[in-house]
Amino acid sequence: MKILVTGGAGFIGSHLCKRLLEEKHQVVCADNLLTGSKNNIKELLKESNFTFIKHDVIFPFEPEIAVDAIFHLASPASPNHHSPISYHKLPMETMLVNTQGTLELLKLAEKNKAKFLFASTSEVYGNPLVHPQKENYFGNASTTGPRSVYDEAKRFGETLTAYFFRNLGLDTRIARIFNTYGPSMQKVDKRMIVNFINLALENKPITIYGSGKQTRSLCYVDDLVEGILRLMFYPKTEGEIVNLGSIKEKTVLEYAKIVKELINSKSEIVFSEKLPIDDPIKRQPDITKAKNLLNWQPKIQIKDGLSETIKYFRNYL
Repeated sequence: MKILVTGGAGFIGSHLCKRLLEEKHQVVCADNLLTGSKNNIKELLKESNFTFIKHDVIFPFEPEIAVDAIFHLASPASPNHHSPISYHKLPMETMLVNTQGTLELLKLAEKNKAKFLFASTSEVYGNPLVHPQKENYFGNASTTGPRSVYDEAKRFGETLTAYFFRNLGLDTRIARIFNTYGPSMQKVDKRMIVNFINLALENKPITIYGSGKQTRSLCYVDDLVEGILRLMFYPKTEGEIVNLGSIKEKTVLEYAKIVKELINSKSEIVFSEKLPIDDPIKRQPDITKAKNLLNWQPKIQIKDGLSETIKYFRNYL
């Protein structure tokens, strides 16, 4: 198959491109490199079945491309206010790629009669009042808060995707991706695990915001890519919305201690009273649907995944 991956030079996108090439597909990677990096795909550029197009997907492709499937992963995703590639620093770009960009790609899929997957996010659940979160939970998200440029854009991207399935008969599906980590994350991303690893490697103090009792469930990127592929290609996935993430919940403080232990770091763990606005206290997916529909659940243990991620950042260029 000829497959388009938008955001293909990004963290998850580059891993997906590699896996698709291993399965002998023709891969077109589209990325405007706003938050992605060519370094993530430098080995893939040597492959005859791989094509890179520097392109902002809020605009149509010129010339138009013919594809059999589209994975729409393009979007800033880091929630960290201090990161230059976060959706807080790129608010308009984030809103447009998930709304106008999604619309353009859905129209391309319609013309090609192509399969379509929209990479949504656990952020659509906001600061959830239900735990764990099922796909039928409508969420507790602010339409005007600091995170709304990402949350609400993803929610509208879902609405567009559902419309094309329901009204136009397009073969679509929505992946709600929970916290994911692994090699190819950028150092400037500054998400929790990236921060913890890089501070621990430098033996600098690791700052925990709030009490550290807030929880996260982290899924290793290889497990996530497997889930995304199954959601796109397994039968009876048309029109479905599926949570993809780990159900093994730990506190932020526990993650900091694990990273410190794996690195054998001398870093001190310090606490800041200031918790980011709208930062969720608990977030964990209910993956019953993924288990039943896709026969999928994460397999990689947290210490194994973190060891691979630490190895990557030790050699970070």
